[in-house]
Amino acid sequence: MKVDLKPSNVSSLSKVLAVAMQNQFAVGAFTPRATKMITPILRAAQEKKSAIIVQTSEREQERYGINLAEFSREFYRVIQEENITIPAVLHLDHTKDFNVIAEAIEVGFTSVMIDASEQPFKKNVEKTKKVVEYAHSRGVTVEAELGKIGTTDFIETDFDEELFTEPEEAKRFVEETGIDALAVSVGTSHGVYLVKNPKIDIERLMEIRAWTSVPLVLHGGSGTPSEMIRNAIQIPDGGISKVNIATDLEHKMIKTLNRETYVTEKEWSELPAETIALVQNAVRNVVKEKIENFLISSDSASYYV
Repeated sequence: MKVDLKPSNVSSLSKVLAVAMQNQFAVGAFTPRATKMITPILRAAQEKKSAIIVQTSEREQERYGINLAEFSREFYRVIQEENITIPAVLHLDHTKDFNVIAEAIEVGFTSVMIDASEQPFKKNVEKTKKVVEYAHSRGVTVEAELGKIGTTDFIETDFDEELFTEPEEAKRFVEETGIDALAVSVGTSHGVYLVKNPKIDIERLMEIRAWTSVPLVLHGGSGTPSEMIRNAIQIPDGGISKVNIATDLEHKMIKTLNRETYVTEKEWSELPAETIALVQNAVRNVVKEKIENFLISSDSASYYV
């Protein structure tokens, strides 16, 4: 499936985040981990008049059986059939394989993330720059990562090592790659905080902002106190502009189903419609709460008019 005509409100990451950065709010980037959960994310954003980012990653395709073309098709179906008018981005999160990135662009993703953060600086620049050149020539924006963001569940990344982003390196990385958004390592982790508590290094974040001009991204937003995220968003000249949320949504889905483990795309297709609707309602409420609590200031959609 190739999307040739996109609805006018379907946007690129750079357009959405530039407005957020300028006005000191953050846009929530929600990972449904099930194609059927795209609907409640977009409904919640529409209700809250909030710009929104819907995303999936390379590892999530493998773990949950998500197909990029079907994921994209569902995103555009909901946008059109439910008259979603708020600014929306379809984003490919953590991905290392260039071919997967090319496939996502082909099927209508408006933004992609190349994650070569485990590579030495020079190799990270080289791989990222290749993706930037390819994506930009097709009107697609690029997020990349510098430093290593830890993990506890190994769903989005293979590494549990944490290496904080160095501000001066961040400046070089942005300039040499031409990326549109930078994911920074400042204390949060992917997955559930089982032992350590999240702690955002605000001083480091302020230094990174002083050295770079692109919007900054916070991965590992699930389980991080809202006040901590607000402080990261509201640093002078624009702090965090995109906050990723995945684990909190999945936990709500599993709890609502009274399960102990994740649900694959095939399993979702076999569930009764009323069960799916129940889970969708629960997910919608979580997304609305995130928006209300710490992701968006107030009526962020008005900034895009």
